[in-house]
Amino acid sequence: MTGVKIAGVGHYAPERIVDNHDLEQWLDTSDEWITTRTGMKRRHWTSENEATSDLALAAARNALANARLNADDIDAFIVCTVYPDYLFPATACIVAAKLGARDKAAFDIEIACSGFIYGLTVASSLIRAGVYNRIVLIGAETLSKLVNRDDRGTAILFGDGAGAVVLESNERDSFLASELGSDGSRPELLRVETGGSRCPTTHATLDRKADRIHMEGREVFKFAVTKMIAATDRALAKAALTKADVDVLIPHQANKRIIDAAMKYLEIPPERCVVNIQEYGNTSAASIPIALSEAVRDGKIKTDDVIVFVGFGGGLSWGAVVWKWVA
Repeated sequence: MTGVKIAGVGHYAPERIVDNHDLEQWLDTSDEWITTRTGMKRRHWTSENEATSDLALAAARNALANARLNADDIDAFIVCTVYPDYLFPATACIVAAKLGARDKAAFDIEIACSGFIYGLTVASSLIRAGVYNRIVLIGAETLSKLVNRDDRGTAILFGDGAGAVVLESNERDSFLASELGSDGSRPELLRVETGGSRCPTTHATLDRKADRIHMEGREVFKFAVTKMIAATDRALAKAALTKADVDVLIPHQANKRIIDAAMKYLEIPPERCVVNIQEYGNTSAASIPIALSEAVRDGKIKTDDVIVFVGFGGGLSWGAVVWKWVA
């Protein structure tokens, strides 16, 4: 079994910016209310003509350029998203084709905000097992198209964007451990009800906006804090490390209060936790790779740093990956 490392990073966000004052125009809310409860100031939303594959494509191109590689150098493409271009084909197939890699493996992972954690585990495993040499892993979402813009509880939260990494085989192994989990006993806590085989789309479901994101915020908040901490503990234990060994924390950007709770438990000072929620809001599967890309760009990650990626999302699902940064 070989090792794996991240050879390149990249991200992309749509040009349109919706700040808290914009939301005040049609919602019973305020900049102070949103900032205090979520830490969000702005989020990027797509235009009508932009789809998830467009964002994923831009992020992948940036990651390939950062790695100084071409699409032909890649063996497989994985896109993590809850809102693909179509029910099928997979968005990864479209992205690979637009990159000019039409004969390569490509597939999607749909596990909501936990997508990048699951994807990093799957892609790293494929490389470490010798199945592939290089994989482009992308988290991409256009959740502004799924929010009920009349629902203050969710309309303020979600943004659009994409982040990508190029993973490749390496003598030194960056992948130290992973902890994944799910509990599907209460899917109604965070879901889009209609559009699948359980509840096909009809005029009636559209009228009651069942095709939009629904979230039981208080329940999800409690779940998120508990599971993020537990997943981090278990992943560190698998890596034979402790909280004191963590150099950088890159959490899913869902709520600043959730991030603060994770930092407090891990005893991570703010300067060692990557937070960009104020700019992007919650971009689901894209949030961690966007944060990673910005952290690398800004010089916040050094060789041999131990990084914890941790997130949670619909499913309900959660996970953490312990990663050592290898140049």
